[in-house]
Amino acid sequence: MKTIVLTGGGTAGHVTPNLALIPRLKADGWEIHYIGGANSPEQQLISQVPGVTFHTVSVGKLRRYFDPRNFTDPFRVMRGIRQATGIIRRLKPNVVFSKGGFVSVPVVYGAKFNGVPVVIHESDMTPGLANRLCAPFAKVECCTFPEAVKYTKGKGVHTGTPIRPELLAGNRAEGLRRFGFNDSRPVLMVMGGSTGAQAINQAIRLALPRLTNNFQVLHLCGRGNSNASYNGDSNYVQYEYMNEEMADAYACADIIVSRAGANALCEILAARKPALLIPYPKSASRGDQILNAESFRSRGLSQVLMQENMTPDTLVKAIEKLYHDRGTLYQAMDAEPTGNGIDAVLEQIYKYARA
Repeated sequence: MKTIVLTGGGTAGHVTPNLALIPRLKADGWEIHYIGGANSPEQQLISQVPGVTFHTVSVGKLRRYFDPRNFTDPFRVMRGIRQATGIIRRLKPNVVFSKGGFVSVPVVYGAKFNGVPVVIHESDMTPGLANRLCAPFAKVECCTFPEAVKYTKGKGVHTGTPIRPELLAGNRAEGLRRFGFNDSRPVLMVMGGSTGAQAINQAIRLALPRLTNNFQVLHLCGRGNSNASYNGDSNYVQYEYMNEEMADAYACADIIVSRAGANALCEILAARKPALLIPYPKSASRGDQILNAESFRSRGLSQVLMQENMTPDTLVKAIEKLYHDRGTLYQAMDAEPTGNGIDAVLEQIYKYARA
């Protein structure tokens, strides 16, 4: 039996692609281990998956700004490298697959010290700091976006992002029933990421009187961001978080407003949904979502509204335009691959796994 070590964490976005790979790895007879941080998002998610052994290592964040923890976190990283090196020496895996996040750094270094081949995956257009530190030790870099391959110094392969198949197996009629909607008007789904997006939440709620004249609004607003004063409107439903409901939400949505995180974009493409993207502004991020959104816009897959240009009025106009132009977006999406990178990523893992 072959053995694989998966890693990646810090946020759910660094874990969900691994969750998509695990059923296929199990079906192909792999023994699966996961290395992550203690009391972390990856431990919370992976501990629910049967047949996967979770190992913890010390994690330190590598910051590019001043923080007192910058003086202590390098020692945590070094301790994590020692721990990961020992775990990998004991497990003797055939390959390590890294989805990124700072927990991946000690794991990839531990793999290098044990001579284990590494395959890494980069979700965004340009690599984050953790993947830049790991890239010299990788055999190949799997890229979500075709434009990202040029940043990989010859190691990149365009694979897309692995997406759980069950996420695309929802039912429109069940979704309408679940959320209390009907076929009287189209469904607009709004999602701002796993923690919500305050700017989008505020603009959507200010625009609700106009939006609910034409749409039924399904609002994924993020944990702690629901507002009871909006309950009772038959054309507006808010959820702080979705899990098993997400498949039916995608199925019943006619159009989507979303941030431009790479995982969300791949899900939107795979679900074939016209979307208005509102990327995080440069002032609040390293600008990766702006590049992600531009990639989708330039390929005709989505429309874009920059946050600095967003008001309730411009948001309503952009949503109405999106719905009007949805046929053109369907044509562009139908000309693209599915967006689900499970097969392409597994091809790279199996290619580089040592015998």
